[in-house]
Amino acid sequence: MAELHELTALAQWELLQKNEVTPRELADHYLGRIEELNPRVGAFVTVTPEAARERATQVAASVPRSATLWGLPFGDKDLWRRAGVPAGFGSRLLTGYVPDESDEIVLDLDAAGAVSLGKTGAPEFGLPSYTETLVAPPVRTPWDLSRGAGGSSGGAAAAVASGMLPFAPGSDGGGSIRIPAAACGVVGLKPSRGRVPSGTGFESLGGFVVDGPIARTVEDAALLLDGMIARRDGRVDHRFAVRAPGDDSAFLGHAVRGEGRYQLGVMTTSAWDLDYEITLEAEARAALDLAVAEFAALGHGVEETALRPDPTYAPAFTTIWKAGAARIPVEGPALELVEPLTRWLVEQGRAVGARELGDALAALTAFERSLIRQLSSFDAVLTPALAQTPRPIGWYDSEDAELNFAQQVQYTPFTSMINVSGLPAITLPVHVSDDGLPMGVQLIGRPGGEAALLALGAQLQRRLRWQDRRPPAW
Repeated sequence: MAELHELTALAQWELLQKNEVTPRELADHYLGRIEELNPRVGAFVTVTPEAARERATQVAASVPRSATLWGLPFGDKDLWRRAGVPAGFGSRLLTGYVPDESDEIVLDLDAAGAVSLGKTGAPEFGLPSYTETLVAPPVRTPWDLSRGAGGSSGGAAAAVASGMLPFAPGSDGGGSIRIPAAACGVVGLKPSRGRVPSGTGFESLGGFVVDGPIARTVEDAALLLDGMIARRDGRVDHRFAVRAPGDDSAFLGHAVRGEGRYQLGVMTTSAWDLDYEITLEAEARAALDLAVAEFAALGHGVEETALRPDPTYAPAFTTIWKAGAARIPVEGPALELVEPLTRWLVEQGRAVGARELGDALAALTAFERSLIRQLSSFDAVLTPALAQTPRPIGWYDSEDAELNFAQQVQYTPFTSMINVSGLPAITLPVHVSDDGLPMGVQLIGRPGGEAALLALGAQLQRRLRWQDRRPPAW
């Protein structure tokens, strides 16, 4: 019989529902996996075994089994606050900080019946797309421990890929779910802006940040997404108009059925092409070509497309990235505690004037409208997930902030424009290189088009069976 961590999250949920395993037994199993593997992978920065066991017992005793994620373990991203648990935000600045209150996304996951085992690693304040900090060991992809897991939800993706969690929530402000999911060979879904009410991007500058799921299968990603959408009396909480009236069905059904034929665009251009030299490595091209061939074989329409060059995008996005860092609560000598990249971003961001900020926001609003128009003839658009293979630990320049940013853009040029546009996107792990590295593709959906992305992902998953692959660190 397969061990619990070898099963999908959905299969584990079914065992829980049948009383063939208890929430406490499942939590204990994953805590054992964390104890065994985390010293090598670095996915968790804080593990809370006693609180997890207490929570699992409480779920079994008093949370209705109808709760979407009843009894399933997960990890809180270390950019989120959970009352009574250290929240380091990947920074020496917050060493020893233990919040008194929990963030809304944490409360919604609890309301869905899930059991937190601790905090998954993230880079300092979630700013870069890799998870290598001064406060914890680097987070490594389980496929090659000499390479990074990506970021900023690097710990979440590495935990899922190595079987330390059945799935994990993350947040995505420029690719922070999709980048680590691709680097770790798992599925990562960035929902539409406002889809997850407690993780909406409206609270972030530019509305870029959204919360979403990371999982080994498309069905598990859909299950977690359903759990992250706050519900009241079994219905979607319509604090935001993210679904049409009557469209309250669970996303899991779309992923399980995997139905439909769609018109797909295929694109290798990005919004960064005018300002940076973007080179698509052979491994990234191989993953894209494989996905195109499989979708064509499934009967989908496939047509190449390209973005119109936009000289306003790169300077405008960079301005917002800097200005967002200006809000980090650090002053004077305390700036020496943050990493050089963060310090540069804070200083640069605080020098941004109101007019410059307004111009940048206006430029990105225009880009959002343009991108949606350009892609409107397709049901979904296929791109590489990453332009390069997962980067070696220590590859990013730690002192030259502008070079560091250029490296991030060249590694992951296809993700940030989707945050700017508010569109949904999913990364799928379609290929393993000759060196044993996972390579994936990204599907970009129409506004509110998560159901189509999940259906397409499920169809591709049936053909490629990536859920059967296991990394060496497994």
